[in-house]
Amino acid sequence: MTSSSESVQDSQDSQNSPEDHFYSTFIVEYIVPQGPEAEAVFRRWYDQMVEGARQFEGYTRADLCPPLECDDGVVKWYSIVHFSTPQELNHWLKSSDRADLLEQGHDTFLAYRYKSFTTGLEGWFSNHTGGAEQHSLGPPPWKQVLAVVLGLYPTLMIQGMVFSALGIMQAWPMATSLVINNLITSSILTWAIMPRVSRFLSFWLRPAYRLTTLQTNLIGAGLVFAALGFMASVFNYLT
Repeated sequence: MTSSSESVQDSQDSQNSPEDHFYSTFIVEYIVPQGPEAEAVFRRWYDQMVEGARQFEGYTRADLCPPLECDDGVVKWYSIVHFSTPQELNHWLKSSDRADLLEQGHDTFLAYRYKSFTTGLEGWFSNHTGGAEQHSLGPPPWKQVLAVVLGLYPTLMIQGMVFSALGIMQAWPMATSLVINNLITSSILTWAIMPRVSRFLSFWLRPAYRLTTLQTNLIGAGLVFAALGFMASVFNYLT
């Protein structure tokens, strides 16, 4: 990250040409632990990130907004980086230099994002939609797996029982019926089941960077296993 003087200099440099007013902007949210030491470490790392961006053609300026302190023991920093064109910005975003610096930064910040996501398991646990890049914003993987199984298991069982009773796709080739079944199951999960599972377990499905007490983890996991056990008993009885 740049210091205040560097940001001012960048701002002055951008006024030298009217063309500099038409640039592509990249905004990142970094979630950093509270405390002066964590802030100093983050600033040093961000200085390196901005210095790396300076080496790429089209770099115009970088700004760092005042930190936003949150109630859960973290601070959110918002960085705004400008390049002259979308192509030049893209070149930097996809560069190995930036990827290496981000890898180093994982020990500096708890999470980051510049856009949220619409694919993968984490999409079921977020109200945000948009692009793809994010880091440690979803629940821990083991919670995602349990929550998905909680929604997937009854969906598959009920869907199979209904299709069997109605004779749907029974004579179809397995590969064809499997594709159709997966499309139906995924649609039901995405738009009907997982949003409800996510809301029901919202006290437990917290982002990985937010610490959860052992008691809360045990309660959430216990509810999932109890629900799975109950549903297994019901389906065993019905079949």
